[in-house]
Amino acid sequence: MNCTKLKFTCFILFTLLINKANGQSELLPIGHDLNNKLIKEIYFNNSKRSHSSLLPYVVSDIDSTGKDSLLKSLMPEEKDWQKKNWLFRKIFQEHLVEVKDKDYSFYLDFLPDMQIGREGSNTTWLNTRGVELGGKIGKQFSFTSHFYENQGRFARYMTDYIRSNRVVPGQAYAKEYGTNGFDYAYSGGTLSYTPSKFVNFQLGYDKNFIGDGYRSLLLSDNTMNYPFFKVTATLGNVRYMAMWAQFIDLYDKPLDDETPFPKKYGLFHYLSWNVNKRLSVGLFENIMWTPRGFEFSYVNPLMFMRPTEFANGSPDKALLGFNASYKIADRYVAYGQLMINEFTFKEVFANTGYWANKQGGQLGIKGYDVFKVKNLSLQIETNRVRPYSYSATDHYKNYGHYNQSLAHPYGANFAEYLGIANYRYKRFDVRMQLTSATYGLDINGLNYGKDIYKSYNTRIDDYGVNIGHGLKTNLFYADMKLGYILNPKNNLRLEFGATYRKESNSEFDNREKFFTIGLRSSFRNLYSDF
Repeated sequence: MNCTKLKFTCFILFTLLINKANGQSELLPIGHDLNNKLIKEIYFNNSKRSHSSLLPYVVSDIDSTGKDSLLKSLMPEEKDWQKKNWLFRKIFQEHLVEVKDKDYSFYLDFLPDMQIGREGSNTTWLNTRGVELGGKIGKQFSFTSHFYENQGRFARYMTDYIRSNRVVPGQAYAKEYGTNGFDYAYSGGTLSYTPSKFVNFQLGYDKNFIGDGYRSLLLSDNTMNYPFFKVTATLGNVRYMAMWAQFIDLYDKPLDDETPFPKKYGLFHYLSWNVNKRLSVGLFENIMWTPRGFEFSYVNPLMFMRPTEFANGSPDKALLGFNASYKIADRYVAYGQLMINEFTFKEVFANTGYWANKQGGQLGIKGYDVFKVKNLSLQIETNRVRPYSYSATDHYKNYGHYNQSLAHPYGANFAEYLGIANYRYKRFDVRMQLTSATYGLDINGLNYGKDIYKSYNTRIDDYGVNIGHGLKTNLFYADMKLGYILNPKNNLRLEFGATYRKESNSEFDNREKFFTIGLRSSFRNLYSDF
């Protein structure tokens, strides 16, 4: 243990001492719609050659002008009278409070998300009041912090999900509010320190994402926030990330139990290599361990921790992965992932549906100015994960946090196909999404491998376990949003949305159509396409 601590201390000191010039620390929000608008800057800026699969991005990896200038560049140029009018600037151009100096900056925004909608005879609504503040001190230190207070009533399938899992997807632990409503609040923030152009430190209570797709089979922003410490080191075309995180397990905690939520821990390593101007590859590793306290043998920031996990008596759960992207043309990027949770080599190619072959894969393509239409982006993606993936002998070691998967929102035992189109014209913004999926639900109280919180020791078969195992269910999801961007710096917008969802199998056929209209803001990814 002492040797491990010494190696970790030496690593930190080394990264602090090297070349203290050109450090930039400002972070870009994790937002898929925002990233699709920035495909050109992220993937095709040869002077930057950013590591596109590791999010949130450090802004200087994409653009040297800073976050505010980058976001403002997505909007049309203002006229002179608009620049001089204080009220116009506050609504359409600037942060609510904005202080700028040569050596520091600070901003504060009010972030509303007020919606009202209709689902058949059911009225849905959302009343969110949010606040975000952030700033920079010099070029090396930046910070962001946000808080959201929410009450809402949702579509029927969302209400069922919240009651079953006790969380609003990706946001917070929920309490009943009024008639079929919920009350919830959450906060988050990150401190980012870049002592040199070679290294960045982040201490946060927030989310992370690894991959180039809409989904990630390795680490996504599907769950609510969690505390983490992350070190990212860059040398030439290689970037290496080590992250330690703490998660919450409330799977079998009674609602009236006032004791603290059980905690578990995760270690993440990711190595990204820009092989050339077109090809990028990445290696991923994760270890999850039970709530026995922090395991100091995992402090080692170097990759390939399986021997260490084995030396600890192999009590923990490992997850490995591979990520790749390739620029196949001037405006298009192909990408993919391979996730390996567990496998038996002789069974992989035997085609017998062996339960312990727990793998997943992703393939996708995305591009900007598609069909030579300016500001039209398109993304097509497929994801497949075999039954019992991400699960473990008990839920303390599974790949989950607050009753949600740290990877894909479907959990496991699914095949998904989706397409997303974004089009921007001046301040108007249109987003359309189509998703088709097949998965196997549990039936008669038996574990067919979709719910990652159930022990794989309760599986019903060793062989013949394939995607759709169980109650084979089909999902179709179509969503359209039309927005008018008021302020690009906080994504304040007027938005109309229409959604159709159909989930069907031999036992039921659920169809829902709902419409919403509201005043929305922020760049959060809030997933409801499940």
